[in-house]
Parts: sequence; C-alpha cells; structure tokens
Amino acid sequence: MDHRRTPLFTALKEHAAKNPVQFHIPGHKKGMGTDAEFREFIGDNALSIDLINIAPLDDLHQPTGVIEESQKLAADAFGADYTYFSVQGTSGAIMTMILSVCSPGEKIIVPRNIHKSVMSAIIFSGAKPVFVSPARDENLGIDHGITTKSVQRALDRHPDAKAVLVINPTYFGVCANLKEIVDLAHSRHVPVLVDEAHGVLIHFHEDLPMSAMEAGADMAATSVHKLGGSMTQSSVLNLNTKNGYVNPQRVQTIISMLTTTSTSYLLLASLDTSRRNLAINGHDMAQKTIELAQKARRSINEIDGLYCFGDEILGGEATFDYDPTKLTIHVRHLGITGYETENWLRDHFNIEVELSDMYNILCLVTPGDNEETVSILLEALRKLSETYYNVNTANELIVKIPEIPQLSLIPRDAFYGDTEVIPFKESAGRIIAEFIYVYPPGIPILLPGEVISQDNIDYIVDHVDVGLPVKGPEDRYIQNVKVIVETDPIF
Repeated sequence: MDHRRTPLFTALKEHAAKNPVQFHIPGHKKGMGTDAEFREFIGDNALSIDLINIAPLDDLHQPTGVIEESQKLAADAFGADYTYFSVQGTSGAIMTMILSVCSPGEKIIVPRNIHKSVMSAIIFSGAKPVFVSPARDENLGIDHGITTKSVQRALDRHPDAKAVLVINPTYFGVCANLKEIVDLAHSRHVPVLVDEAHGVLIHFHEDLPMSAMEAGADMAATSVHKLGGSMTQSSVLNLNTKNGYVNPQRVQTIISMLTTTSTSYLLLASLDTSRRNLAINGHDMAQKTIELAQKARRSINEIDGLYCFGDEILGGEATFDYDPTKLTIHVRHLGITGYETENWLRDHFNIEVELSDMYNILCLVTPGDNEETVSILLEALRKLSETYYNVNTANELIVKIPEIPQLSLIPRDAFYGDTEVIPFKESAGRIIAEFIYVYPPGIPILLPGEVISQDNIDYIVDHVDVGLPVKGPEDRYIQNVKVIVETDPIF
C-alpha cells in the first residue's frame, strides 16, 4: 500500500480550501465564533478542519470513504487484518475489546495491575474477572506482567474463560513471552486481548519487544498518542481475525456504541498522518530513540545513588524482553521517594516526568526527544545526586501488598447494588461497592464485589497516613467507604 497517502487529512485540507459556507456544527464556524485569544493561539488552520461527519469527510461510525481508506492503511502499517480509529483514547479501545467477547456472567482472565478501563468494561459487560497476580520485582518495588505459568494455572482452573487479557509492554516497558502466552491460550481456544497502550513503537523496530499482532494476539488496543506522534486521546484498535475468535462487525458495533457521534477530525487526522510517519519513518525514528535512551541509561548509571535497569533485568519468565526507551530511574539510595524526586525536578529544572512512585521515576524517551532534552534531564539528575547522595539515609525497600481479596459478587452487581456508607476502619468483612487503588505499587487493592479484610484496611490506612495517593473511592480521604447493604434474613 502507498503509505505516502493520507486520505482523511488530504480530504480535510481540500474541504477547508474550498471555504464552504457552514450551516452545521461546530458553532465556532472556522474560528469566527470562538474566543479571540484561543483562536489566535490555536490558529485558523486547526479550526478550519475542526469539522463534523458531513458526506465528503466520511463517518467514523460507518466508514465507507476516506476514513475507511485511512483505517485500511493503518491496518497494513500495524500488521493487522482490521484497524479501528479511537477518539475515546485507548480506554475506549480496551473497553471495546472486552465488551466484544464477554457477556454477563462470563469469565475473563486479567492481571491484577490492570488499567481502570478494564474494570470499567468488566462492570459494563457484567463479566466475572479471574485475577492473576503480576510478578513483583523486589529490587525495584515495581510490578511486571503475568507469566505463561500463571496464565496456564488460571486456564486450568477456569477452562470456561472467554478471554485472556495481557499488558504488553507494562508501563515500565517490561514484557513476558507474549507469543508463548498467545499460543497457550489458543491451544485452549481462548482469545487473547492485549493492552498495548505503551507499545506503539514496537511495531516498527526489530530491537523492541514483539507486538501483539506479530505474536498472533486477537485484539490489541494501542496508544498512538502516547509515543507515536498523534494528538492526545487518539488511539487504534488492531484486530487479527485469522483464528476466528473475533468478529470485526461486532467490534465495529461495540466501538460505535462507546464513541461520541461528534468525532474529532483533528484527532482522526493526527492518526492518519502519524500512521504515514510511522510507516515510512518508524524504523529510523525508533532507532534514534533507542540510541538516545541507551546513551541516557549509561549516563544515569554513572550517577551516584541512581540506577536505571537495562539488559541485566532480562532472563526471568516475567522479564522476557523490555523496551529500552522507558527510563525507570530508581532513587531509593538518595534517601528520597519518587514523588519527592518528581516535585524536585519540576521545581528546580522545569522537568515533568511520566510517573513516580515510592522508589522510582519513569521518564519516556520518544521520537520527540533529542540530545538537548536528554542533556537537560542528565544535568538535573546529577544535581539531584549532589543534593541528596550521602546526605540522606537510603530508604528501606519494602514491597508488600495484601493477598487478592475474595470476590463475593460480580463487579457489576456490586457497583449497581444497594449500598450504604460506613466508616472505612470498621468495614472488615463487608463487600465493597467501589474501587480503591494505592500507588505504589499500582495494583488495585479493592474492587467492587470483593470482601474487605483487616489486612486491606491496615495497608490502605498506612499509605494514607504517610501521604501517599489513594485513588478510586468517592470519599477521597478514605474516612468512609461504600459497601453492599446486608439485609436481615426473613423467617
């Protein structure tokens, strides 16, 4: 296919050049009706293609023209049979995957360290999650993915599971053997869904981990915006239909149900053009990014008190491969937390990092970086080391988490059930009706339908008391929690 073409973006430019008189939404009408300061900042070119699904521009909900052409080009670029554009981010694509294969009461095998969109889809679908614990890295205080052995145990115990969901790569760039997991699941006639939010570049370079489509997975939700150059909130859903486990027509129906009818043509155009860039230049872009990141990694490991893992992490079942463009920088030996490091870098060097936890920060090196941006990061890290190394006492690395609680109700039944609010510290033994996530290590501690244990309460309270962020519940201070009403028996 001719990847120099951008069917949608070209159609948008040609339509804007005709300067049509618009009697349709959006109401700003090429910027004439928008705020003057905003218009000046954004520019008339962008506003001129902020359009709606009129006939010349096709319709994302039932594409037959330039959007369909653009999606076919994207499928070719990503090695997929079908590709669907998502303007609801990768969250929308992930929810589409699950809702396409799971019906109420059916089981899906998922890692415990899932993105919240997975649990949202489980609630919407009425599916029953079978949780698999990710492998924990006791040296870094982070979690990797689920392993082939853990998936096999889950399938042995739950042969009626309708799907297996895998994160590849993890947020920190680490991968288990995806091909092995896919082959195992397919031998049991179970489809594999992949959260590939952090893996768009892996499609375009042989030195990066294997992509979901290459591994033979059935569906993969891929964030083009995270690392591939498109605008925030734009992603793709890639399908492999060769094994017959997914129905592309049903997938189109589901993603349409989850997508706004006012689809952003700015986002769609950025997907179209980013596909062109990746298809033509992706290998060179990835090569330069890898070289830049590896150079930064070597320099970071020469700085006192800092450690950035590389090839030496490989060799375990959960650490089969990794993406070197992710710089996970371990700061524990400086005697400060990752959270404190993030704030220090912001305050002193105007640097924003991707993620921080108790012991680490995560910095992404992308095709948008160069020697200058990486030099600024290295300068800041050297100053950080001078400020804290051998001044503070290194923090003790403690990685503990309560056992996965008992799932007493399907999450949807708990989420929509009769509830009451009670003091959190008095909630042991009750069934929770909302989410509680604690970071680190990024694993949800309690999900709707699970029985709260005293260990859960103690763990969460300890984290709240030291000021670590707790997310999910309606009461952001975790004084109270929403639980299922326990009704008295009738005799």
